[in-house]
Amino acid sequence: MKNITLALDEETLAAGRDYARRHQTSLNSLVRDLLRKNAGADRAAALNELLRVMDAYPGNSKGRKWRREDLYAR
Repeated sequence: MKNITLALDEETLAAGRDYARRHQTSLNSLVRDLLRKNAGADRAAALNELLRVMDAYPGNSKGRKWRREDLYAR
């Protein structure tokens, strides 16, 4: 794992430590889990949007079957 440095004001740091203590975890673990959760939510939202767009525009090949030669003319 890589280490990072964060700059926090004293009030935010104290509140974060208190929150972590009340939830029986470390501040490090709390920050890691929050980042993982938020980054994961962005990925899930992007995937859901991609699938929504794909479903909305199914395309129409009119039954034509594509061959490699048709797609990659040399």
